[in-house]
Amino acid sequence: MNHDSYSDDYIRGILNTVKSIAMVGASEKENRPSYFAFKYLLERGYAMIPINPNRAGEEILGRRIDARLAEIPEPIDMVDIFRGSRHALPIVQEALALKPRPQVIWMQLGIRNDEAAALAEANGLKVVMNRCPKIEYGRLSAEIAWMGVNTRTITAKKATIGGGIQRLSLNRMSVRGGATEAAAAAERAQHEEGTH
Repeated sequence: MNHDSYSDDYIRGILNTVKSIAMVGASEKENRPSYFAFKYLLERGYAMIPINPNRAGEEILGRRIDARLAEIPEPIDMVDIFRGSRHALPIVQEALALKPRPQVIWMQLGIRNDEAAALAEANGLKVVMNRCPKIEYGRLSAEIAWMGVNTRTITAKKATIGGGIQRLSLNRMSVRGGATEAAAAAERAQHEEGTH
């Protein structure tokens, strides 16, 4: 697989099918990127499991922090790596020892380890590197546009999203992904804008 570029169908297929995500390197500090991503994905309905050996036994947003993947008592669908690239290979090795194994290894923005990716793929796991599931979810659901990003509008007003944030449909009927209504509407709007 070419890890320099991923199709929207590939990313959407992953975000549509995973339900539980173990975030390795999750932080309880509200100003850390891992906290933002953890909170965002939790609010979208994913079962988030924080992993941080330095904070084991504490909590992030009501979720108990485990020290290692092996301590998680239930199966997980995806391992989201929020640690430096050099840590990716041991994390993948630990994930491969789980029974059952996760379906996906996801390495956050700035994290790339081709050896870890090759090992995961050789064992049947999907891999994403140097991407953030929070950003990809927002982009593919068109939620980013709702928040004022890439809309050519700057405002200090908080966006209203139907009485609270909720998990958007990314076409949950399809394991392989596919166009969502929000994505189709964004494409139509872009096309109409280009014809004026």
